[in-house]
Amino acid sequence: MAIQESYIDYVIGGSTHQAFLAWDDQDSEARPGVMVGHAWGGRSGFEEDKARWLASQGYVGVAIDMYGKGILGSSPEENAALMTPLVENRAELQARMQASFAMMQGLELVDASRCASMGYCFGGLCALDLARIGTDVAGVISIHGLFMPAGNTDGVKITAKVLCLHGYDDPMADPESMVGLATELSEAEADWQVHAYGRTLHAFTNPQANNPEMGTVYSAVADARSSTAITNFLGELFCV
Repeated sequence: MAIQESYIDYVIGGSTHQAFLAWDDQDSEARPGVMVGHAWGGRSGFEEDKARWLASQGYVGVAIDMYGKGILGSSPEENAALMTPLVENRAELQARMQASFAMMQGLELVDASRCASMGYCFGGLCALDLARIGTDVAGVISIHGLFMPAGNTDGVKITAKVLCLHGYDDPMADPESMVGLATELSEAEADWQVHAYGRTLHAFTNPQANNPEMGTVYSAVADARSSTAITNFLGELFCV
């Protein structure tokens, strides 16, 4: 087995974006593709490592880019300035997700009929919105994601299976918002799960997260549990 890597440029609304791809070259057959949405700072080594991890499990891992090629934040203020316009304009966020999803489906290595999307923090919101607009995606996973409703998807049936991996003490997605999401998903007739980890804050999968005042703290236990949940969920989707 050898994990191969490459970058691919793609265009959204006239702007160039860049995704990171990882796959196992031992198999030449098309296989399921899994998008990885980034946190608020933009696509980084963290998301690229997740794509490599997916490749090691037999998928094509595609770490997408919601901001534009080379656009990254370097501070909480810069990260918020990048993320907030999309959180406030969900139609634009959804259009970028649809374009990224179409890019992944068009890859030669990807079986376009067997695709999923996952994301961390802001990327979790992006994955949920891909499902919210009725995209024909097998499943989506939100990992310590944001739960605020889109506001433009009332009445849309969610056909994707949905998994949310959530720190119960996450200040950015409190228990009330978690219950609100569950109600929303039920009303949309989704097949959904929420795994809430007790005594767990935001960014629990990121070993660099260590800011209790901001509510972002790594948890090795929750990280391991969430990795197992992701593996099991994708295995259920794709029978691997």
